[in-house]
Amino acid sequence: MLRRHSTMKVGFIGTGSMGSILIDSLLRSGALRPEQITAANRTAAKVELLAEKHPGLQAARSNIEVVLEADLVFLCVKPVEFKRVIDEIRKVTLPSQVVVSITSPVLIQHLEEQLNCRIAKVIPSITNYMLGGATLCMYGERMDEEDKEALEALLSTISEPIRISESHTRITSDISSCGPAFFAHLLQKFIDSAVAETGIPYEQATKLASHMLLGTGKLLTEGGFSPEALQKRVAVPGGITAEGLRLMERELDGMFNRLIRITHAKYEEDLEKVGAMFLKPID
Repeated sequence: MLRRHSTMKVGFIGTGSMGSILIDSLLRSGALRPEQITAANRTAAKVELLAEKHPGLQAARSNIEVVLEADLVFLCVKPVEFKRVIDEIRKVTLPSQVVVSITSPVLIQHLEEQLNCRIAKVIPSITNYMLGGATLCMYGERMDEEDKEALEALLSTISEPIRISESHTRITSDISSCGPAFFAHLLQKFIDSAVAETGIPYEQATKLASHMLLGTGKLLTEGGFSPEALQKRVAVPGGITAEGLRLMERELDGMFNRLIRITHAKYEEDLEKVGAMFLKPID
């Protein structure tokens, strides 16, 4: 059973973009102290910089060292690197440990076939950096309810943990993890157009749009509005907002359907590649 996060020893294999975000966020939230964390990275300089940034954090010399030190291990590596890491740590994992993959096309089944420990999959989001947004949680058969609750208690310090079916990994990731980039792109187009059409200073347009998006998020989460209800509240019949919404409805028709089809096609491609890697015999 996982210990409470105040005494838990947590390891990170991979300290790239998302691995470092998780470490920074868990430390900033107060959920963990630096001395509770051991981390390793293929590029040693990256983890050494993290250790300098967070005195007390242990920069491990190998992935095996991370596993030997931890109750809970986050695997934050790219799909193409996954099998190599699993082959390296397989002989030192324990049944009492929990290993968490944050790599969506690596299936829980793959990990349970390869490792003797408890397996979870968690899909974080860049929004976790601000101690917000969701983390998507999926669990293997060896995880008991106490393990799940302990992991979610840790994640709840930086996010809203939401249990999902692994079959919905891609679409939930599209919404919670890819969504910030998608909607930042729409916001950027809005800002650029405002500047081009009116001459409003770029910095002012950016500040207005960013605060608008922040306030909109609060209305949709804390304010009790659904997206449909919010549109109805703002768009007076025959008014300016209603006119703009009619244009958007026409011009955006089908765009998000195409977006989802594209992300799913790439996901299926990645699943096939990862599956082929795990078909190789265990040493």
